Amino acid sequence: MTTAEPPRLIPTGTCWCGCGKETGIGAFWARGHDKIAEAALTAAEYGGSVARLLHHYGYGPERPVIDEAVRQGDWEACGTGDCWYKGTRESVRGHKRKYLH
Repeated sequence: MTTAEPPRLIPTGTCWCGCGKETGIGAFWARGHDKIAEAALTAAEYGGSVARLLHHYGYGPERPVIDEAVRQGDWEACGTGDCWYKGTRESVRGHKRKYLH
């Protein structure tokens, strides 16, 4: 069974959070409005609870969402000793500079 590719999203020139502000070329959001959209989605669909959002998709302490992000290749683990830190390549690089040097 093949998995269909998600549709390609095209920025429209207007912020996708719904504020109506104009965005830069190639941008979906006015500065910081991606976080506004995340909070609004969580409030609208999950009662404002990130725990309910995670639970809805089967994540929690026994199945950490950060491990799934690493498994899918979108994030990576620090990989230094027994460090638990996981994040984007850029955030792991910053983490290592800050805490491991």
